[in-house]
Amino acid sequence: MKLVITPKPLQGSVTPPPSKSLAHRALIAAFLAGEANPLPDLPESQDILATRECLSALREGKPMDCRESGSTLRFLIPVALALRGEGAFTGRGRLMERPQTPYFEIFHEKNIFFAQKDHILTLKGRLPPGQYRLPGNVSSQFITGLLFALPLLEGDSEIILTTPLESRGYVDLTLDVLQKHGISIENREYQTFIVPGGQKFQAAPCTVEADWSQAAFWYAANFAGCQLQIEGLNFDSAQGDKQAAALYWPMARPGDLDIDLAHIPDLAPPLAAMAAVRRGTTRFVNGGRLRLKESDRIAAITAALNALGAQAEETPEGFVVYGLPRLEGGGPVDCQNDHRIAMMAGILACCAQRPSALLGAECVQKSYPQFWEEFARLGGDIYVVPLG
Repeated sequence: MKLVITPKPLQGSVTPPPSKSLAHRALIAAFLAGEANPLPDLPESQDILATRECLSALREGKPMDCRESGSTLRFLIPVALALRGEGAFTGRGRLMERPQTPYFEIFHEKNIFFAQKDHILTLKGRLPPGQYRLPGNVSSQFITGLLFALPLLEGDSEIILTTPLESRGYVDLTLDVLQKHGISIENREYQTFIVPGGQKFQAAPCTVEADWSQAAFWYAANFAGCQLQIEGLNFDSAQGDKQAAALYWPMARPGDLDIDLAHIPDLAPPLAAMAAVRRGTTRFVNGGRLRLKESDRIAAITAALNALGAQAEETPEGFVVYGLPRLEGGGPVDCQNDHRIAMMAGILACCAQRPSALLGAECVQKSYPQFWEEFARLGGDIYVVPLG
């Protein structure tokens, strides 16, 4: 889909959708507690639909299509081995190219068979209780997957991180959901997690709060000159991306600024949008893992910003943005099948000086299917150009 956005500041009230990160975890916990149809009223992005479908397939012993959801794949790999001793996973886009090395090294050690061919990952072998060593700076998703699976085993286990944990907020979310479902895990300063075996997940009422990762794009809109009231957010949330609110005012002050992405990688696109129009140079550091997302997100962010008239350049582990008072706009911006790139570009386009074109803007279906509908409701001037 090619979308043309004519500059027009957004106004009004907006409530972000339910947290995708929490929804993944709540669905898996409810499944492990034996609930037949958890969270039936949850609005379904493509990622959440992937988790729901894969849980049904796991229950029936069928291959699991994770679509493009890295969370679904990495959360359910160890769960499948704990419950069934086998599993077959596939995916779309770049998903099956994204690294699974921490799991594969564990499988070598634990004598679990794995093979990946034609975008299908096949696994066979029971996950045994014991010690699990893995890095903390590749993706917290591997840690979350083990935290869900290890309580199901007969014996006790421990997870030992061989490097400092990044994206700590996502592990906090996991531990919170597990605790609410009756699972006890001892967290020793985010270096070791002690997991007693033989535990049972318990059904628990669950409301999925609004998504701070998505709210950050509306914060970016306000930063760029829009007038939005962002509603429904929990400022005491365990979501690490609530840092979007805390970083707003430091970014509003002129001058050079360094932003560490180690614990907030998903905030890189909305914060980059803010950096493009702030007074000063913003250096984003410790974001090397962004190259392994739906796109090479470092390259995609800088390419999209520059296409809209911003000044940005890549670094090996991040990027630098040289702020301008207002962007020229134009494009076209290749969204690179990355939902967060599309939303970042849309926010900047509504406050640019001339119309901008976005290519592949439908990729917001992955996490925020209503984004363009909300954008238009808030006064955004968008036009879909038919392809072909």
